[in-house]
Amino acid sequence: MRAQDLIFRRHALADGMTDPELRRARAKGQLVAVAAGAYLDGDHSAALDPVGMHRARVAAAVVAHDGGIVVSHASAAVLHGLDVGAVNLDRVHLSRERRSGGRRTATLHMHIAPLGPDDVTEIDGVAVTALARTVADVARSESLDEAVVIGDSALHRGVVSIADVGAVLERHGRRKGIGAARRAVAMFDGRSESPGESLSRIRMRACGMPAPDLQHEVRTDGGAFVGRVDFFWERWGVVGEFDGMGKYRLGSGQAGDIVAREKLREDAIRDTGLEVIRWVWTDLGRFDVVKARFERACARSRRR
Repeated sequence: MRAQDLIFRRHALADGMTDPELRRARAKGQLVAVAAGAYLDGDHSAALDPVGMHRARVAAAVVAHDGGIVVSHASAAVLHGLDVGAVNLDRVHLSRERRSGGRRTATLHMHIAPLGPDDVTEIDGVAVTALARTVADVARSESLDEAVVIGDSALHRGVVSIADVGAVLERHGRRKGIGAARRAVAMFDGRSESPGESLSRIRMRACGMPAPDLQHEVRTDGGAFVGRVDFFWERWGVVGEFDGMGKYRLGSGQAGDIVAREKLREDAIRDTGLEVIRWVWTDLGRFDVVKARFERACARSRRR
């Protein structure tokens, strides 16, 4: 999303439109407001998901401020293309290196923060906090869930490391939220491939489950590849799979074929002597259910 894709009130008025005409266009859904005095074409807006709408709000906020600002925190994570999980995208985050002037509204959080040369990069002509700084800022300011989701996503790309994020935290060791950030960074693992997998690891730790191996390759006794699984507990002979359901594309003609292939894959894993447990998004809110499945699978595995 670029500023050129937005329709600004001042430009529309300069082109001969009036405020009543703008109001009528909004009432009819022909224009959708993304910020004060900034709109998207209704059809364009309808095609955007929450991340796309946030990009539009960021573009509007950048135009509304006269330089000297850097897109930061969760907004920077969006511009970097990271998975942002369920982070609140209603508010645009900008940072400015000043002694004062920070403010927070329902739609904008202006942070006052030191910004070194290594802390800032550019994306499509817009100043944005660099990836390591972005992850560190998110880890300081967001919940553990969102910090780990975003941190895992950044590490999974292979272009930033835990050491890089740790170095940023060391440079800003007295800032608010540093303790929470260090706890979050200690849980980062770039092997997680989705927000659901990241959240699953947090839930496992919270409910006292043993730490699994991630992205384990299951093979037959002869060495033939069977499948790569999300979670693996070798000691107990148990495989865990987070099922986000998105891959099934329910409602499409391919859904049945995909489910059938998943069933055959799971049967092949079980044929190697392993137990398999699965869970879905709703289980993340009641992970004791998953823990009970794991314990039952361990018991079955011991009886073999």
